[in-house]
Amino acid sequence: MSVEATTTPSIVQAEEKMDTAETEPSFSLNNLEDPSPYKDEEDNIQLAKNYYCRQSTGIYHIVEVIQQRTNPRFNAIEYYVHYKGLNRRLDEWVDASRIDCNRKVPDGGNPLTNPDDPDNRMTRKQKRMHDEINHVEPTFADMDPATAAMEKEHEQLTKVKYIVKVLVGEYLIDTWYFSPYPDQYGKQSQLYVCEYCFNYMKLAGTYLHHMDECHLRQPPGNEIYRNANISVFEVDGKKQKIYCQNLCLLAKLFLDHKTLYFDTEGFFFYVMTEVDRNGAHVVGYFSKEKVSAYGNNLACILVLPPFQRKGYGNFLISFSYELSKIEGTVGSPEKPLSDLGKLSYRSYWTYVILDILGNVSSAFTIEDLSRMTSIDSHDIISSLQLLNMIKYWKGMHVICVTQKNLDEAIHSKHFKHPRLPVDSRCIKWHPHPK
Repeated sequence: MSVEATTTPSIVQAEEKMDTAETEPSFSLNNLEDPSPYKDEEDNIQLAKNYYCRQSTGIYHIVEVIQQRTNPRFNAIEYYVHYKGLNRRLDEWVDASRIDCNRKVPDGGNPLTNPDDPDNRMTRKQKRMHDEINHVEPTFADMDPATAAMEKEHEQLTKVKYIVKVLVGEYLIDTWYFSPYPDQYGKQSQLYVCEYCFNYMKLAGTYLHHMDECHLRQPPGNEIYRNANISVFEVDGKKQKIYCQNLCLLAKLFLDHKTLYFDTEGFFFYVMTEVDRNGAHVVGYFSKEKVSAYGNNLACILVLPPFQRKGYGNFLISFSYELSKIEGTVGSPEKPLSDLGKLSYRSYWTYVILDILGNVSSAFTIEDLSRMTSIDSHDIISSLQLLNMIKYWKGMHVICVTQKNLDEAIHSKHFKHPRLPVDSRCIKWHPHPK
């Protein structure tokens, strides 16, 4: 797919004029007056090789060195490393001081090691806790051949994350993944993004000038929900193509498997904002196909990192199902879900199902649950299996609930009251004609 620059020409021209004044000076290792104190380590570090690397926590982990670059600000070489076995959002640029060239990396060794632990081993509990905290993903060997081939291709295309930080509004955010910003922007270590129109800039001066000139103070769509300071806007990906493309590029910095960047015309974007006297500040969004062949009511979902752990993800998921209820349809998110997406959906499905089971005394089927909630029957079955509340009997799934296991489930970690419930009375929306 060809990458088109979605930033307006005026921003590009302004940044070209300011390049000589603001860009960092060119740098060559051959002209250093004060050579790097880690010159010996730099000479020994090779690309595509495995080493032990010190994480910010102080723990050493086996990494693969993927790329290197010169950092003119610190007069040193940096290395892009992938922590073996961990989610790629933890990949980062490090200097030579954090890479141990002297420790031998064993073939097939445990990727986690502490320098004070010569046996390089973890107990089962330690490994389970380590995997949960670091979101350890399955290896290619755990996947079917077709999925493994697709994952390998995706990994190769998005292997190196050049943009390390992005400034959005008042928040300077550490990025997680690669995003295909056009060349002159995609290789910057930091981008500046307008929180209202999502135009992106590589220079602070251009950004400050743009913020003085930008008159947009809310998403360019219809406000379909307002409750206190929370608003949701519906933005048409065809009518507001540049805005939606820029939103997708920003979202890709925090989503690994997002593939929608530029072809936004077939989608609606439901943008959630916090409203104050200065405007409507975007905190997250979800996209939805205008016509889904698979009955998906959500294609992509993101809550920006500064606004996570506030219940906004659960709100957006709940909102997608409220729209499905108004449409009179059953929906499901587009698969596969990310690791964070799985946790969020599992929490939502479990709460909705247990809330109904705890308040309805009459017998009902999985199909009844699906009609009441607009949740797809397959998602209901998988949630009930996790709760051990379903059995397969005579060729069909049967809900099997006792008061004891219902009470245990409601008091378990799976049952979480939403911090920010959707008030369906505040939704001002009608289904679009197909």
